Amino acid sequence: MARWFPGCVSASLIASAVLCPIAARAETPRELLTQAGFVDRDRNVALARIDRAAAAAGQALSRSPNDAEAAIMQAMAKGYRAKLLGNRSEAIAARRQYEALVVRYPRNAEAQAALGAWHVGVIAKLGRFVGRAVAGAQKATGFEALDKSVALGGNRAMFAGLAGLLRLELDPNDARGRALVETASKAPTPTAIDGYVRKAAVAVLVPLRAGDANATKALADKLLPFGQFATS
Repeated sequence: MARWFPGCVSASLIASAVLCPIAARAETPRELLTQAGFVDRDRNVALARIDRAAAAAGQALSRSPNDAEAAIMQAMAKGYRAKLLGNRSEAIAARRQYEALVVRYPRNAEAQAALGAWHVGVIAKLGRFVGRAVAGAQKATGFEALDKSVALGGNRAMFAGLAGLLRLELDPNDARGRALVETASKAPTPTAIDGYVRKAAVAVLVPLRAGDANATKALADKLLPFGQFATS
């Protein structure tokens, strides 16, 4: 099938630290999706983690319907699940959620990045004409959303790196893609996903600077979220 696409009370604090079991902190939806997208090597483990993220985001939204973080994580979980399962209907549903999010939160860099990644990712997997005919993917829409995410995201590695890798996955000779990964390779990494994306940018620059277009394209694909499952 074609695929579309992380109490005790004691006399002293020291005694408490040593003697009292500390409750494990629940992972956030963002942490779960980052682990699934960049670290997991078992598809079923990744899917289970995505489902946990979706459930946690849904619970947060039931408590606070205006929680932008939860809404974005819920949509991303749907998109990630669709990509791993190759599910067309879920992929289209995820796109519609992303579209609604960029209307609701037009200055949210992550919403723009998710929408851009959806369009470019589908085209990279299915081709421009098939991607548009089957799923409604449009290259111009994807690039526009990615450019907005870079402009809105400040100097974080994630936004420039994601946009650059997606462009290079589509066209390893894309000058804008090269400029973006160059920027990402030196950009700050305030979150875990920024760190993963900056490492990916640094790695893809090796074949890119060597002029190896085929290796650049293949590595960009592998280093994007869930690229570790491309050949599994």
